[in-house]
Amino acid sequence: MSSLVHDDGMDGERYRREDLARAAGVKVRNLRYYQERGLLPPPRREGRIAWYSADHLTRLRLISDLLGRGYTVNGIAELLHAWEAGGGLSQLLGLERAMTRDWVQEEPVTMTLAELRELFGPAATAEDTRRAAELGYVRIDGNHVTHRSRRLLEATLTLVRQGVPLVEVLDAGDFVQTQAAVLADRFVGLFRRHVIGTEGLERLSATQLDHISEAAAALRPVAGEVVAAEFARAMARRVEAEVAELLRTQQ
Repeated sequence: MSSLVHDDGMDGERYRREDLARAAGVKVRNLRYYQERGLLPPPRREGRIAWYSADHLTRLRLISDLLGRGYTVNGIAELLHAWEAGGGLSQLLGLERAMTRDWVQEEPVTMTLAELRELFGPAATAEDTRRAAELGYVRIDGNHVTHRSRRLLEATLTLVRQGVPLVEVLDAGDFVQTQAAVLADRFVGLFRRHVIGTEGLERLSATQLDHISEAAAALRPVAGEVVAAEFARAMARRVEAEVAELLRTQQ
């Protein structure tokens, strides 16, 4: 099972080194390099285990964002040190947490591979499990598998039990992920252009950072409601057309 656990002494989640690198989308060797260069604070050690906190993940994401915008490692180090000296780094990291938290509120489900096979029956194959892992729906750890979302797992089971082949459910999931990424890009683009502006986070005042944090909190429900409402309307139109076609063929 995952080594991600909850620990109030570290302000929420805590991670082993490999889990932190995976969550941040970086290689473990990069994580070590950032520590050596002073970009990332050292972890807290408990015996032989090094634990990283959600703040480490936040800073790693910030480093990745700055690298993607053309900053060098040396430039990022200077920028982080300047923010720390001016007292603005904690506020900026707080903004990053406010902008990224609460988007995903899912309950993971962990079971053995045997329980997974029993759950889906002969409808599921080893290839389906591998595909689900590639799509990020499940994580396999030895003899255990963790599905990242109870809601998505139950939706998949409902479709399979209604006779939809699991391979086609996964194809649909792949399509939905692609379209969701396009929608997310559109909303983020609007936010970057009209809320953050052209100056970038590093040049904004404390008041502006607070405004952006409030705007990010307001965006979360709005984005979800817009997508849900439009999808419901599209489904209503499509189902109505399908029913009309079925009735026509029966005449």
